Amino acid sequence: MPLTSLSLKRTASLFSLISALSICGLAQVKTLASFDNVDGRDPGYPAAAFVQGTNGYLYGTTAAGGANDEGTVFRMSATGELMTLYSFCSQPGCSDGAVANAGLIQATDGHFYGTTALGGTNNNGTIFKISRAGILTTIYRFCTELGCQGGTNPAAGLLQASDGNFYGTTVNGGAYGLGTVFRMTRAGVVTTVLSFNGINGRNPLFGSLIEGTDGSLYGTTGYGGASEGCGSGTGCGTIFRMSLRGNLTTLYNFCAQLNCADGSSPSGGLVQGTDGNLYGTTANGDIGYGTVYKMTTPGELTTLHSFNFTDGAYPQAGLIQATDGNFYGATPQGGANGPGGTIFQVTPQGHFASLYSFCSKANCTDGTGVFSGLVQATNGQLYGATFAGGTSSNCTGGCGTTFILPTGLAPFVETRLSSGRPGARIVVLGSGLSDASAVSFNGMSAVFKVVSGTEIVATVPIGATDGFVTVTTPGGTLTSNKVFQVLR
Repeated sequence: MPLTSLSLKRTASLFSLISALSICGLAQVKTLASFDNVDGRDPGYPAAAFVQGTNGYLYGTTAAGGANDEGTVFRMSATGELMTLYSFCSQPGCSDGAVANAGLIQATDGHFYGTTALGGTNNNGTIFKISRAGILTTIYRFCTELGCQGGTNPAAGLLQASDGNFYGTTVNGGAYGLGTVFRMTRAGVVTTVLSFNGINGRNPLFGSLIEGTDGSLYGTTGYGGASEGCGSGTGCGTIFRMSLRGNLTTLYNFCAQLNCADGSSPSGGLVQGTDGNLYGTTANGDIGYGTVYKMTTPGELTTLHSFNFTDGAYPQAGLIQATDGNFYGATPQGGANGPGGTIFQVTPQGHFASLYSFCSKANCTDGTGVFSGLVQATNGQLYGATFAGGTSSNCTGGCGTTFILPTGLAPFVETRLSSGRPGARIVVLGSGLSDASAVSFNGMSAVFKVVSGTEIVATVPIGATDGFVTVTTPGGTLTSNKVFQVLR
């Protein structure tokens, strides 16, 4: 996989990586903002999902735009006001990184962490942290060791696991040149945990690792594995499980079925549903336009939907499970309006619905090409971004948009992290929390401190068990969107 394919601004679009209706009672997509890139000040070409900060803002990255046209970190209010926090390549030789393909995470220390695909040392990418005020620190530059054993060109974001360390992947580099899994301590020490060798997968792409309820890490590789039926000559991609120590088990090799009915080339990551199964997408397979799948943790895969272009095509990102129990995702191409892309919903049982087709407005002012995933904010609504389209004439085909898909779902709270030991201090974010009167972990009362109207810090009670976290406010009781797992 050539390095240049990681750079969204150095290719016509991400379409080259994989060589408007509203139903079910959901409202039409509302465009919140169009990226502009006026005089190089503003962000452009967003390619990663948002993350909600504890202050209530949504934070994201762009692959281009900014003061140096090498990407940005920005924030957005729930109503669409944008602010550029940092422009990459602001240091000599782009030593601070360039081309932020991946999204951010907010760690337990309150800072945001992310990766850049390029820049750093010899253009091999970086790991950075950035404060809410926009102060960026480059923590690590890839390929600082002989032979790039630590990997190069991370395309996915980071995961902060239950052990407090950060985990991520690189597309290239490592012992075989086919990508790595790495660990970074909170002090910034990076260690290669695993090098992909082709047989166990190669070239993990845009999907960040997740930590399962069993404490293992789960992820995908875009290529490699035992199946060759997709015609790539380099394997059709895998799903893997890995211990925090680096012991890897290949759970599934894509294109194991006739005509790749099970899909191939998973570009996005996984999500573990409330039923314990893993859900994701492939960019190709079957009739050629990609799939949505469900897999048990032992490795039994079921194809839930095969795209046919009219309902979407070539999904690059993974899925999210919203508080209604359904999964939501997006495609960068296909739909009712040709190449615009779609937003879709699929139930755990595989019932599929196309919710919106982009480019439904003149000149695609509503956006086109959703390469990033969606996020459900604690107000219950779904937010996302399109790679191109919008109202700006300062980028070829538009600089992209941000949008909201109203769901009618109720507000909730979210914990960071989603697991912890008794006595651990857990951040709870939401809205309207200023006058919270109680916090409980699966019904057990917890000691807590209100930090702001959008943030509470609670202590996991001794004797607590796995279950939902609830916060009692004057407006009612807010329940967490995920089960909190109490570690022993």
